[in-house]
Amino acid sequence: MSGLYESLFRKVLYPAYESGLRRRDTLRHLREYERDQWRSVDELQALQWRKLQALIAHCWTQVPFYREFWGRAGVADAADIRSREDYAKLPLLTKPEIRAHADAMIAPAHRGQLYFKTTGGSTGEPLRFGYTRESYERRVAVMFRGYAWSGAHLGQRTAYLWGAPVAAPAGVALFKDRLYHAAFNRRMLNAFDMDERRMAEYADAFDRFRPETIVSYVGPLVELAQWIERHGRTPHRPQRILGAAEALHPHQRELLQRVFGAPAYDTYGCREFMLIAAECEARDGLHMNIDHLHVEFAAGPQATAPSDLIVTDLHNYGMPLMRYVNGDLGTPGHAHCSCGRGLPKLAKVDGRKLDALRLRDGRLLPGEYIVYVFLPVTGVKQYQVVQKTLDTLLVRLVPDAGYDPSVHALIRDGIRKLAGDGVVIDFETVDAIALTASGKRRVTICELPT
Repeated sequence: MSGLYESLFRKVLYPAYESGLRRRDTLRHLREYERDQWRSVDELQALQWRKLQALIAHCWTQVPFYREFWGRAGVADAADIRSREDYAKLPLLTKPEIRAHADAMIAPAHRGQLYFKTTGGSTGEPLRFGYTRESYERRVAVMFRGYAWSGAHLGQRTAYLWGAPVAAPAGVALFKDRLYHAAFNRRMLNAFDMDERRMAEYADAFDRFRPETIVSYVGPLVELAQWIERHGRTPHRPQRILGAAEALHPHQRELLQRVFGAPAYDTYGCREFMLIAAECEARDGLHMNIDHLHVEFAAGPQATAPSDLIVTDLHNYGMPLMRYVNGDLGTPGHAHCSCGRGLPKLAKVDGRKLDALRLRDGRLLPGEYIVYVFLPVTGVKQYQVVQKTLDTLLVRLVPDAGYDPSVHALIRDGIRKLAGDGVVIDFETVDAIALTASGKRRVTICELPT
């Protein structure tokens, strides 16, 4: 029955709603992206460059901010940007630049027609940015394509363990919200309301709904899987799991697959661009959507170590974000994929630069390292490491059954293997470590000035 509804939704209901009622071009863009993914690497690079050249010319003539911003870097005309190498020499766009010049970044022809979003503001300074209707439609199409690489399709029975807005809908708005999700054949569960006392409710909800696909913030689903395993429950087995909001570490993937009996896939995106990359059926790195975005690595395309990710939306002509540093660290992949898609790979997302701890010798200690320090630690439900100074770390712990302060020595030794013996490490036990507004539970927080 589920397969029949999925087919009906994909072929009749969703086209009637999206193309007919809403008059959006999402499905046309989806067909384009589904076709383009099978182009060769060279063809995709050429397509990307054509799109980027057109956007550069638009920014120079239509967006006042970029004429001044690039002009200060010595660019006299858009024609001076003749190659990717020239583009890579342009100044980076940062959040402070956007906050200071947001109005000048809007193309006059699009003023009053943009959609706007605000980032979660993990630095304490939320960022508001605009994008066009076409950019939005393309972002949705790219998300559908990326999710489909795992076998997750429109209309499929899908459970989301996701964040809910602070001001939840009520009355008519709540009815419309529920009707909308029911039409998509999905059940929404609020990750922000989940705690140890309510785990059984969430496990029961999954079992009752019996989803074919689970889409979830990684952290909350891992906690639910741990609870299910501790209590000896046998949960409903979906066909696939898609992790979002934070990197899916190998040990987390193994846990989810063991508990739910389904393959787990990693995805990567950010609020400014939505889906940037996702795993296909090979699950060997994440395909980057270079036919939709231009993605650079600060250390270069041949880098083998994490560096800043630099992203450009090739279709946002309203408030273009050109060479935008989104705060994440990534490592490029270099091998071709057995799936046959020409889209190059992001080997892994190495966390947020803000979450990398800084050492006195200039090295960065990525949050991922802290994850591995805690792998052998028992009796701890949640943890977070906060850097106060170059030589001081605070480790927050949420105790679990069997917690013993003696694990402090194990944690301290693990951190000092890379950070050095001169680092002072203090411990604090707390009741809980809250998720951020974007669904992440930050493993590390660097409070040093940037």
